[in-house]
Amino acid sequence: MQSGDEIQSFKVRRGRTGPTSVAARGRLWPRYGIDPPYDGLVTGRPLVLEIGFGMGEATALMAAAQPEVDLLAVDVHPAGVAALLRRIEAAGLSNVRVVDGDAVPLLQALPAGSLREVRVFFPDPWPKARHAKRRLLRPSFAALVASRLAPGGCLHLATDWPAYVEHALAVLEGWDTEVVARGGRPLTGYERRARTAGRAATDLLARPPQPS
Repeated sequence: MQSGDEIQSFKVRRGRTGPTSVAARGRLWPRYGIDPPYDGLVTGRPLVLEIGFGMGEATALMAAAQPEVDLLAVDVHPAGVAALLRRIEAAGLSNVRVVDGDAVPLLQALPAGSLREVRVFFPDPWPKARHAKRRLLRPSFAALVASRLAPGGCLHLATDWPAYVEHALAVLEGWDTEVVARGGRPLTGYERRARTAGRAATDLLARPPQPS
């Protein structure tokens, strides 16, 4: 049982994983997957963590556009993990590693100050007031992210729920925050559906205060 302050970065969705996804994972995981205890992730190159990559479309595009950056992509949904593994192979990417699991133990395993950026694109908004406490972005999670960001590093949040923006600004009080136009982020499949439903995305870049 979780205590109220324990962080979990995902809501498990049940669903059947097809044979193509199972085969792709079995073939590609040894090349691109990372298992606990998450050793050897820091190589001296800039390191970015993406939490919740969906089907990996934007992840692969951003990795291809930034070959000088190492990207850790973490999610828990089997179909999405398999899809990203296939995208990495198809694009010939050598700078992406995939983690299947909760992002919090991964963050905790990373050294302090090791991340250039943490990307959280379209997290579950938990729009009902009684569910707001389940949102990923909460003070304890923000503090963990801040401890892992290098000086000048940022948290890049994208959401199509205005209430989540208000929530984020409240949680990140004291951080240097700015709303930006997409922040160099490709259009995601989720965002296309949000647009169809009449919801526009907001991108927020936030940098934690630096010690004086």
